Amino acid sequence: MGELRKSFHDELDEIQAGIVRMAALVTESVPRATESLLESNLELAQQLITADDELDYLSVHLEERCHQVLALQSPMAGDLRALSTALRLNAELERSGDLAVNIAKGTRRIYGTRYDATLRGLLVRMSEEACRLVRLAIDSYVDRNAGLAAALDDIDDQLDGLNQDCVQAVFQAHNDGTIDLQAAVQLCLISRYYERIGDHAVNIGERVVYMVTGWLPEHTGSARLKDREHYRIDEAGDEAGEETSEE
Repeated sequence: MGELRKSFHDELDEIQAGIVRMAALVTESVPRATESLLESNLELAQQLITADDELDYLSVHLEERCHQVLALQSPMAGDLRALSTALRLNAELERSGDLAVNIAKGTRRIYGTRYDATLRGLLVRMSEEACRLVRLAIDSYVDRNAGLAAALDDIDDQLDGLNQDCVQAVFQAHNDGTIDLQAAVQLCLISRYYERIGDHAVNIGERVVYMVTGWLPEHTGSARLKDREHYRIDEAGDEAGEETSEE
């Protein structure tokens, strides 16, 4: 039995290492996608688009491995939460990689666009903040730090604010005639891609809290709904009792 448990936890360690590897690929690709955009580097953009195949391969391999462990080991309690969390983090990171690819594709769609200092600075800051959130999210996962994981939602406020500032800067640049409408639309989308990477990091944090504590934000809403259902049932019972007594 001891050997089986050791083998199982070795599998969990390797799955965790796979998650960390995926996160590293995401945090490497985001700043490079930003560079391709700001420098109008089509070659770099294509390299990033092609390199996404590695992340997709890792994602598929990791998902299959998690399913295999679930089928063969029948884990319970905390071990089951660890596996379900790995599956969710896998999906969040794979999608974050797709968003980095979307930024690189933006290089091709608005090739040759010139960016003023304000807009350039905001895009760089969004790129840096998105990567910081992903790193913090993965740190919380590796360290099983529920406090850090829960704080990510508030930390993400900075990236949300940068997104708003970036969209305003895009509108201003378009009004000033320095970028055309096509570039303005694409840049607003790109700003949203950075912001969404931050949202995926927050989602990772929520799953880490669940892995450590067994609690999810959805549980609060579920409890409220359950309380309302009980209230309606109790209220209906009281009304039925009143009708019976009247008869």
